[in-house]
Amino acid sequence: MKFGVCGDVEVAVRAQALGYDFAEWNVAGLLQPRAAEAEFERGWEAVRGRGVRYAVLNCFVPGDLKITGPEADLGRLRDYVGTVFARARRAGVETIVFGSGGARRVPEGWPAERAWAQLVEFGAMLAPLAQAQGVTVVVEPLNRAECNVLNTVRESAELVRAVSHPHLRLLVDAFHLLRDGDAVADVERFAPLLAHVHIATEAHRLAPAAEPCDFKPFFDALARGGYKGRVSIEATIRDPAVDLPAALAEMKRLAPADDPAPPRSATA
Repeated sequence: MKFGVCGDVEVAVRAQALGYDFAEWNVAGLLQPRAAEAEFERGWEAVRGRGVRYAVLNCFVPGDLKITGPEADLGRLRDYVGTVFARARRAGVETIVFGSGGARRVPEGWPAERAWAQLVEFGAMLAPLAQAQGVTVVVEPLNRAECNVLNTVRESAELVRAVSHPHLRLLVDAFHLLRDGDAVADVERFAPLLAHVHIATEAHRLAPAAEPCDFKPFFDALARGGYKGRVSIEATIRDPAVDLPAALAEMKRLAPADDPAPPRSATA
């Protein structure tokens, strides 16, 4: 597994020095998709000048750009995600997290089946555009206090399967899963669809080791499912000098050991 942390450039620089494998930020912070091209270029150059590359971004779609309900406009969404993906490619971003609870929240009274059709239509629209720019979008289950649709690993996996495109995959988040009591077994069951993982403690959404939280069943399920990809801390970092090294050590302790390299043949 590879371990990263969500945060701005200062957090990313500190984490990189401590041995983290990657950094994650948000779409607006790095790509500025609603700003002019020159503003994006200035911001991106400043980040690159600090020696930071963000492999993953979150907070994909702003809350006022609706995906479900009567205000959803697929044309506006297509224009927006097209800008995001084009800039992501230039910035070296590989994965974008589709949480976006405000954008995907189903309005009161809107039929669930129509909302589901809109989500599938959105996924089917964006996946080939993401592929064209070398980006993968991952669907994040959000707890019910933050959104009213795509709350479980199973439901989010169903969306991924309904779209059935290699550039729309699944994310699991330990905080959301533990907060709602979602099935840890589904982490293993749907592991073949996984392309990213988030982690934070259940009680106060802190980094691993910052407060008691039993992540062992979560990591065990990832291991049984054969997941070996990225795991990113999406949490409040109260004291980076203390929290970041402690969290990295804890995640490495819990993660399965990498498979040993095969022995070299006698004639190699």
